[in-house]
Amino acid sequence: MHRLLGLGQLAPGRDMKRACLIGVESTGKSTLAQRLAARFGGVVMAEYGRSWAETLGTDFTVAALRDIAEGHLAARRQLEADKPPLIVEDTDIVMTSAWSRMLHGRRDPLLSAIKADADLYLLFTPDTPWIDDGTRQFGGAARTKFHRIIADELALRGIAPVLIAGDWDDRRLAAEAAITALLAR
Repeated sequence: MHRLLGLGQLAPGRDMKRACLIGVESTGKSTLAQRLAARFGGVVMAEYGRSWAETLGTDFTVAALRDIAEGHLAARRQLEADKPPLIVEDTDIVMTSAWSRMLHGRRDPLLSAIKADADLYLLFTPDTPWIDDGTRQFGGAARTKFHRIIADELALRGIAPVLIAGDWDDRRLAAEAAITALLAR
């Protein structure tokens, strides 16, 4: 299912690291996740919510968002069992919680209680073109509102993300620098 690219085994005594890509739709997270995993010898934890939406639709009720959070955690546990040196996570509970706030106007207590614990969070800004792919919902002014909700959700959880902005090369370089620093810790 998932395979380790490049580096192979963990260095003796070194813990697995997780970098999580967070941000609104159409900001390059999924594309960059693949490139970062290949560049650093890690694996990608695919966006579980996207798979869910492509299979079951985009009616994201609170119950659906809770199912997505549960599925994401189960998939991540499975991936962690292989002990890759780096997991590049294409969103996590922060995004699921932000979706709940965006769609339902409030924080869900069950989603809010799930710990956000990646070693690094990269927050992608909405300064790229929005592309409607059939599952995306928030273009235009809603995109800016959603970005603010995501940033607020990070702040409420005490997470200070690295901001990823600019053109595609700027985004790649900033993300690579942040992950290089993470892996050096």
